[in-house]
Amino acid sequence: MRTPGVPGYRPHMQNENAFHFAAEGAGFPIPVVVWGTGNMGRAAIRSIDAHPGLELAAVLVSSPAKVGRDAGDLAGLDRSLGVAATTDVDAALAALGGAGAVAYTASGDIRPAAAAADAARCLSAGAVVVTPALYALYDHRSAPPELTGPLLAAAKEGASALFASGVDPGWGNDVLPVLVSAMAGTVDEVRCQEIFDYSTYDQPDSVRLLVGMGQPMDYEPPIVAAGVPTMVWGGQVRMIARALGVELDEIRETLERRQLEVDVTNAMGLFEAGTQGALRFEVQGVVDGVPRIVIEHVTRIGADCAPDWPLPPDGGAGAHRVVIEGRPRIEVSLEATDEGDNRAAGGNATAANRLVNAIPWLTAAEPGLYDGLDVPLAPASGRIGRSTP
Repeated sequence: MRTPGVPGYRPHMQNENAFHFAAEGAGFPIPVVVWGTGNMGRAAIRSIDAHPGLELAAVLVSSPAKVGRDAGDLAGLDRSLGVAATTDVDAALAALGGAGAVAYTASGDIRPAAAAADAARCLSAGAVVVTPALYALYDHRSAPPELTGPLLAAAKEGASALFASGVDPGWGNDVLPVLVSAMAGTVDEVRCQEIFDYSTYDQPDSVRLLVGMGQPMDYEPPIVAAGVPTMVWGGQVRMIARALGVELDEIRETLERRQLEVDVTNAMGLFEAGTQGALRFEVQGVVDGVPRIVIEHVTRIGADCAPDWPLPPDGGAGAHRVVIEGRPRIEVSLEATDEGDNRAAGGNATAANRLVNAIPWLTAAEPGLYDGLDVPLAPASGRIGRSTP
């Protein structure tokens, strides 16, 4: 890999400190709107409720059945938060008083243009936006100008900022591997893995249609169609490369699929033998002809499918792992649980918390777009003992 003094080396980390400690005072607590109450939105509501520097101002939903329900109920808390869900975007943004923040957790999987338009609307109204919905903005420096242009204009108009980070989770593919690399002497490969049993993931449409579980083996899952993995995770590969000061020759994709040997039934229904039961892909950042930065996903619909592929170190339903091959070899594995010891919910919660905890820093930042290496980590100051059932 390139080193200082060699053409191509470019240090990019902009923050002298890895942590941000919000100074309480004028402007606190910061009012926050949560837009969307699915897997990430539920976690965002709980995170805001626990944060002493934030205050839940409104909750936006798309389902008429959720209108009028209390945010505490929607988030799975055992108490009312006094905020009723609404579909009125104007009223929700008005509750911020021309400032504050929006945790935009509505899905952008099949509606990226609409999600970007929603984010621009919030920015121009003066609200900071944190979101997992805009994949192309994980590394905004490489995002197309037709996406970034309107968002930058909206941020300038509203004197606001946007931070996009992933749900798989983003921290596992940007700030965590970079932090772990600080303990390395030499680095031959940085590998970020998500290893999950999707039978625990409460998103039937995504699991069956987007990922392809239970579909015939000639079905092409949209998430691994040629170019899509690079579109979604390539930005995170580029971010790691930027932090390590290396130039990428190219980004490559690999793909493997396995069929179920037996029928599998879970909360999402029947997954028949002979259909897709496991999926494994890599997004590889190539340096001097060698894959050096790799984001790998290993996904199953049952623990017994593809047993020769990587498994969570403790044998559980899911883990996020960073492996630094070099000297010394370093391996960090993180297993998070939430909503009844569910690891998919735990992963969603950590991703939501990374976004929500960044809000105080973003409210003081210059208008613009930010990524996982721009935004420092915010320790859980003031939250010791503030558990949320």
